[in-house]
Amino acid sequence: MEVKTITVIGAGITGRGIAIAAARASYATILEDVSDTILGDAMCWIRGVLDDDVRRGKLEAAARDAAIARIATSKVVDEAIRDSDLIIEAVTDELEMKLELFTIFDKFAKPNAIFATAATALSIGDFSDVVIFRERCIGMHFFDASDKKDHVEIIRAPETSKETIATCVAVVRRMHKTAVIADEQQAATSEQLAGN
Repeated sequence: MEVKTITVIGAGITGRGIAIAAARASYATILEDVSDTILGDAMCWIRGVLDDDVRRGKLEAAARDAAIARIATSKVVDEAIRDSDLIIEAVTDELEMKLELFTIFDKFAKPNAIFATAATALSIGDFSDVVIFRERCIGMHFFDASDKKDHVEIIRAPETSKETIATCVAVVRRMHKTAVIADEQQAATSEQLAGN
């Protein structure tokens, strides 16, 4: 499956990092958040990061302007996801919120859209139960300030299809990052060990 448009739900630290990585990789990017303040802060941060790259000679001014132009913002989830091929939710790890979001994804996303979560403390199965096509649900663990990190953990649930995994790996590579694939249990174990 070819990904052309990525929607990121949640414009906090992780969400804005994912959005800038997507825009730099030439994806049409939609950054959604219910808060005008958080969206405004996120876009200021994105512009600041790209401006710094230009000042340091890491990016041409035209490339910076093109990346910014690729990012649209939205305050309404169902509108933000309608044309997206990959939807990545990066909101707080609260089960009820994610259940609500995945229900909206299932209802309003276009056919074959992939539903990804950046969740670290919850099982994908906890909220993918509310969607019809669970094979299109996956974890994509971006780390804080993810525009600077060089790897993304791709977390597959038992129902995740090979096509979904391959598509997400291709997206991560286009972002010039390394995809590290793990089963959900492996990912949970590695996080527990890291916390000890």
